[in-house]
Amino acid sequence: MSLITGKRIIDLSRIIAGPYATMVLADFGCEVIKIEPPEGDPTRQWGPPWHGQDSAYFLSINRNKKSLALNLKEPKCRDVLYKLVSKADAVV
Repeated sequence: MSLITGKRIIDLSRIIAGPYATMVLADFGCEVIKIEPPEGDPTRQWGPPWHGQDSAYFLSINRNKKSLALNLKEPKCRDVLYKLVSKADAVV
């Protein structure tokens, strides 16, 4: 068990560096909650290769993460994000 096991990370990152960093945190036991727009993360379409409807890249870089779709243009969705952030150990 590592020192970061169980820490909650809110992942607002996109495209390569941020998702990779939070993937490593998830691999080390952090609870990572990935926030996606309602239409989904753009990297879901980065194929081939594909696994079902999602790209292999998306599936590999987001392993061990939870996912939540929020339209941050909506006040109610921003409130959900603020509540998550208030209980998080870090935001990426």
